[in-house]
Amino acid sequence: MDVGGDQFYLRKHYSEAIYQAGGIPVLLPLISESEYAQQLLKTLNGIVLSGSNSDVDPHRYGQEPHPRLGPIMTRRDQTDLFLLEESFRMEKPLLAICYGIQILNVFLGGTLWQDIGTEVKDSIQHSHTSPDDHRSHPVQVQNGSLLFSFAGQSDIRVNSYHHQGIRQLSAALQVSARAPDGIVEAAELRSPTHFVFGVQWHPEIGWETDPLSQKIFSFFVQKARGSRL
Repeated sequence: MDVGGDQFYLRKHYSEAIYQAGGIPVLLPLISESEYAQQLLKTLNGIVLSGSNSDVDPHRYGQEPHPRLGPIMTRRDQTDLFLLEESFRMEKPLLAICYGIQILNVFLGGTLWQDIGTEVKDSIQHSHTSPDDHRSHPVQVQNGSLLFSFAGQSDIRVNSYHHQGIRQLSAALQVSARAPDGIVEAAELRSPTHFVFGVQWHPEIGWETDPLSQKIFSFFVQKARGSRL
């Protein structure tokens, strides 16, 4: 995405991971209109909120900008918020990745760390420059969580390319996994009927050789197939 410009794009990994899981990916333009979101969700079975090279506007969760805040893209924030509103109204399956889990948490009333490295004491490195599929740090998975059912174990390693993260988790969400420094790495909606699942890492990168990533996308597609238009 060209922040501040007029070019919107999505890396190929998202579409490929969804397609190989049995879904039909549809890329959405950033049109920040409520009516647009309403019409879209009438025809789509589920939504993936992708990562972004922009940060969520801190004014949306009642904070002033931190000195290390990254670029803001109002069009992206607002488009996703309208999609979230409609997804929740219609209970459409939702998979939120990186920026996606952050805007999900804000939509549900939570807050964010604007810059983990300077705001969280004894934080580990979350913004890596290593190859995209490098599993750079460990994550502790909560027993009994949806993620645990995918991973089959409590200790996993994930790739990591973010400098923001969930600070106050929305009461509507429950933690599925944390990093060693306590940062929320995965969360799921407290609902028996509405599938909403988010991860702070990028399962779409390296999904070809990662069984956990494949299970995440396969489960999302399965839920999407079961949703009614």
